[in-house]
Amino acid sequence: MTNGHGLTWMKSSYSGADGGNCVELAVGERTMPVRDSKRADSGPVIEFGRAAFGRFLGSVREG
Repeated sequence: MTNGHGLTWMKSSYSGADGGNCVELAVGERTMPVRDSKRADSGPVIEFGRAAFGRFLGSVREG
């Protein structure tokens, strides 16, 4: 899904067809924007620096 900012948003492959509690991720030039899929048009977007996002993913993978 693309929004007015020209970003293409992606949901996790683990997300169910009914939406559920999901986040969406986009790949920006310098950041990794994240938003709540239930509030895609009206909710906030949190932008992580690429290095910070990489550390976050590493921590999630480690449990």
